[in-house]
Amino acid sequence: MTTTTYTIKGMTCGHCVGAVSSEIGQLAGVREVKVDLGSGTATVTSDQPLDPQAVRDAVDEAGDYEVVP
Repeated sequence: MTTTTYTIKGMTCGHCVGAVSSEIGQLAGVREVKVDLGSGTATVTSDQPLDPQAVRDAVDEAGDYEVVP
């Protein structure tokens, strides 16, 4: 198992949290997603490290959000 925290720009409400959680949660190997609106982060636990581009694509698919370094 591996846990990675991503900073996500553009989240402003509970709907944003749900959309981002749902899209990241659909990636292969993801076990848990915890999105914190206050800190603008998503902490993802997965079987193995995720492809950073796949995570960026999932966040983009969720709406007008962006993973930032």
